[in-house]
Amino acid sequence: MTDRKPPGVNFESWIDKQIRDASDRGDFKDLPGFGKPLPDEKAPYDELWWIKGKMHREGVAVLPPALALRKEAEDAVEAVAEARSEGQVRRILTEVNVRIDAATRFPPPGPPLRLKRFDVDAMVEEWRATR
Repeated sequence: MTDRKPPGVNFESWIDKQIRDASDRGDFKDLPGFGKPLPDEKAPYDELWWIKGKMHREGVAVLPPALALRKEAEDAVEAVAEARSEGQVRRILTEVNVRIDAATRFPPPGPPLRLKRFDVDAMVEEWRATR
């Protein structure tokens, strides 16, 4: 876009030509969102749309502490299923139990925790049975 508008050519047609030429050269092919639908224009305006989009792209989730701990406990059960050794199973469950104990002593704000400690020995036995 270093060209100057020639005299006597109206701005709209000159700009349209610049865009058409760039499109023909393929300058727009590598832009993020190329080929994807535009956001819904009828959706209500959200002032924090860009923050939410950034968090989604970065994989960041903001949950109340109780829900985050519940999610961590669910992830621990999945990690136990994929663990390669008994020591790894014990370490995963012990770390989550420490956080559950702390949350039980000092309940975090938000929804109730409704989470109890993992029985490490029982989980290890279950892990062994699946091997």
